[in-house]
Amino acid sequence: QVQLVESGGGLVQAGGSLRLSCAASGRTFNVLVMAWFRLAPGKEREFVAAIRWSGGSPYYADSVKGRFTISRDNAKNTVYLQMNSLKPEDTAVYYCATRSGWAVESDDGRYGYWGQGTQVTVSS
Repeated sequence: QVQLVESGGGLVQAGGSLRLSCAASGRTFNVLVMAWFRLAPGKEREFVAAIRWSGGSPYYADSVKGRFTISRDNAKNTVYLQMNSLKPEDTAVYYCATRSGWAVESDDGRYGYWGQGTQVTVSS
């Protein structure tokens, strides 16, 4: 089992910034890929960004490329999502997820463990 706890959500004005954190615990040696997804009202859950624990280039959805940055701190078993230039359409519940496979997947069905989510609200 892997436990994931997100934090850092909140209310921010358009153009502002937030940093989300996701702390992993438990059987983290099985974790190869960490990802962020988001779920907005009336929409399907959407891939946002992902990174491998071992390093390499991160992956981003086109909608956040250039504005969001995913990073990791292996010593703390924590993944971050720095969100800049936020837009009202970024409003959603943000979830972190893990998978033990090597491939970075944008399909949420490929991720086995999920956090409880953190709300991000961007006002116009």
